[in-house]
Amino acid sequence: MGDEGIGVHAIRYMEKQKFSSNIRLLDGGTGGFHLLEYFQEYKNIIMIDATMDGNPPGTIRLITPKFSNDFPKVLSSHDIGLKDLVESAALLDTFPIINLITVSIEKIQPMLLTLSTEVENAIPAVYEKVKEVLGIIENS
Repeated sequence: MGDEGIGVHAIRYMEKQKFSSNIRLLDGGTGGFHLLEYFQEYKNIIMIDATMDGNPPGTIRLITPKFSNDFPKVLSSHDIGLKDLVESAALLDTFPIINLITVSIEKIQPMLLTLSTEVENAIPAVYEKVKEVLGIIENS
């Protein structure tokens, strides 16, 4: 889905980088209840997703949502799945600390597997933001 696939592309980029052995990279696909086991297993989760928030394509933001309504209202097509997942985790009292890294996109581009130049150029910065969050987690 074009730029909406930023999460997959970011994970592929990060798989080529060095992380400590206690870090697990996972392509969560379009979210949903199959990810609930990870919410139960891990205390800290970093998610990467596209958002159509009106910012220039490639804009990166870090959000630390605590409730489903803290997620941006304009997340891409994963909007319902992520919010349902968060609400389910909260009901099970297994709510991890979530750091959501959003990358602004202009529009959903069906039938494309490539990213726009602006969004593709944001991938190294997403990686740097992930490292920053990991540093915060390790020092807390």
